[in-house]
Amino acid sequence: MNQVAPYVHKVQYYETDKMSITHHSNYVRWMEEARVDYLSQIGWDFDKLEATGVASPVVSLEVHYKGATTFPEDISIVVSILALKGVRLTLGYEMRNAAGKVVCEAKSEHCFVNREGRPIRLEKDCHEFYQALAERIVVTEE
Repeated sequence: MNQVAPYVHKVQYYETDKMSITHHSNYVRWMEEARVDYLSQIGWDFDKLEATGVASPVVSLEVHYKGATTFPEDISIVVSILALKGVRLTLGYEMRNAAGKVVCEAKSEHCFVNREGRPIRLEKDCHEFYQALAERIVVTEE
């Protein structure tokens, strides 16, 4: 299994509220930034994926806030593949501040669709991408 470097996001001033705390909606944006970076690191940036005719929309999110973040903290985000089944992919996210404290744990679930928006089985319809994901699964869900 190839190691993937954590994605680092610097909290921006505009991401904070009047209390100088990051607004909760930004964590979902950071998840997308980290996911795009993760795919790029494993050789499947969005341009390459879209060229194959595959899209991967988010179908659900689960976010657990463990601590506040503030401007201008660096937040390290580790992405892991939790499950890859049929037309579904579940990713995990662990976000830590510079002191190493977990500030957020999250999951996103994605499906795979073709250019017409119809669900596809990644293993059959885009086997190389499936393999790149499958060899990096860290936990399987029952």
